[in-house]
Amino acid sequence: MRAQFVLSEIGVGLRRNLTMTFAVIVSVALSLALFGGALLMREQVSTMKDYWYDKVNVSIYLCTKADAASAAGKCGKGAVTAQQKEQLQADLKDMNIVETVFYESADEAFKRYKEEYGDTAIASVITPDQMPESFRVKLKDPEKYKVVATAFAGRDGVESVQDQRGILQNLFDLMNGMNIAALGVMGLMLVIALMLIVNTVRVSAFSRRRETGIMRLVGASSFYIQMPFIMEAAFAGLLGGAVACVLLLVGRYFLIDHGIALAEKMQLVNFIGWDAVFAKLPLVIAIGLLMPAVAAFIALRKYLKV
Repeated sequence: MRAQFVLSEIGVGLRRNLTMTFAVIVSVALSLALFGGALLMREQVSTMKDYWYDKVNVSIYLCTKADAASAAGKCGKGAVTAQQKEQLQADLKDMNIVETVFYESADEAFKRYKEEYGDTAIASVITPDQMPESFRVKLKDPEKYKVVATAFAGRDGVESVQDQRGILQNLFDLMNGMNIAALGVMGLMLVIALMLIVNTVRVSAFSRRRETGIMRLVGASSFYIQMPFIMEAAFAGLLGGAVACVLLLVGRYFLIDHGIALAEKMQLVNFIGWDAVFAKLPLVIAIGLLMPAVAAFIALRKYLKV
């Protein structure tokens, strides 16, 4: 097969269907950009989970005098005693899933509260005796929180057992929801792109039906006749994949590093690096190249009678 013939036919097809080719490039670019963005979002959520789940603790809050005086509380037997605290700490250290145990007194809790919320109105009326004592438990596997909750919730002197992961779970659920929405829009754009590719190939084949008939009469193979149409679709898809890669790079640059600069405004978040973005670009390019080519090949079997 002469490369010059194939390239010339690709140029002819692109010029004849310039508007539809442009639509294919745009739709492929948007769908692949959403696809790459969804992959990066999923990796970002996974990175944040690994980072934060490794830092969060299980907090066991102990009964205070104020809790004991409340009829609706779980501390009907009174504030926690020194003996109960010693027993709780010993039981925690005996659990093989516990890595470390840190005891925080009421004074230490009050000091930390003043440092974090000292400028709020409620902080001015809070006293140290209103702050609960607690055990901060670091687990070897954060997923085994329920083991600790089952063992210590409801015990004498324990007001509540809280897993700090719950504070972050809403954020992760939101990000996962956005990821699913992006995949849904990507699927819709992908269907639109495939329909445009099929229609473009069909129009291109129809406009060149005379040349196709002549090639068939002189004995050209089906593959020889079909290849220019397939390459035309693949070239448009390749351009769309390249545009999608640019969108991903620009999005990472302006969202995280500059522009909105989330990395500067949200320093506690461990954002994915450039290596994660570059790792997804070959996949985006490959899909952008192969998807239109396969769609064109399937369409040609129906619309190109060779």
